[in-house]
Formats: sequence, structure tokens, C-alpha cells
Amino acid sequence: MESQTRNLLRECSTGCKMAINSFNQMRDYVEDEKLKELMNTYDKKHKEYEEQAGKMLKEGGSEEKEPGVMASVFSRLSTDVKLLMKDDSSQIAKMIMDGCNMGIQTLGGFVNQYKNASRQSLALAENIIKTEEKLMKEVQEFL
Repeated sequence: MESQTRNLLRECSTGCKMAINSFNQMRDYVEDEKLKELMNTYDKKHKEYEEQAGKMLKEGGSEEKEPGVMASVFSRLSTDVKLLMKDDSSQIAKMIMDGCNMGIQTLGGFVNQYKNASRQSLALAENIIKTEEKLMKEVQEFL
């Protein structure tokens, strides 16, 4: 597997894992059923993308990359502190939007950096970005 393809797929996988972890961290704080349903829908989509990236990496003889321990710990602490201070739907929506924005910027940067990656891996990254953009729009009603 070509290195740009491998690197882009690893970033797709890592980003999806971070999103899945964030959904899991916030789920206990969500009281609004509509917001919970929306989170579950997008959690499932991120799991599908993560599985797709993992499968493509495995087929290419590479392994997935796990999110960094420090990033995961910081994310968990940040989520807990923000939600302990104010755990309403508006705060959760803001956190989801912040995560989407971070994902769009990060993955968009990697798409530009790894522009010679395989068509399949670039398409996966673009699909993830579009999904993040759609989630940002859908969660705005909870602000």
C-alpha cells in the first residue's frame, strides 16, 4: 500500500474513533430523545466509516492507528468538566459542533496533504467530511 493512502486511511480511522469516543462520553448526559437519536445515527455512521478504513488498511497489509492517549484523556476530562458545569442539550450540541469542526479541518488538511492517495481513500475521507458537515447542520436546532 502506498504511504499516502495508508496515512490518509489511518487518519480517517483515528478521527472516527475519536468521534465514537466522544459520542460515548456524552451519551450519559443527553436527556433529549431527539438529540440522543441523532447522536446514535451518527455514531453508527462513524463506526461504519471506521470499519471501512480498517478493512482497507488490512487489505493493504497495514494496521489501524489508535488515537493518542493524551488526546483521549484530554477529550474525556474536557467533556466531563463542560457537562458537569452545564449538561443541557445546547451545551452538548455546541460540543458536537466543535468536534465536527475539528474533524472537518483536520481531515480536510490531510486530504490536501495526501492528495496522491488512492481514489478510494480520498472518497472515504470526503464522505466523512460531508457527514461531519451534515451533523453540524442537524445539531444546530439544539442550540
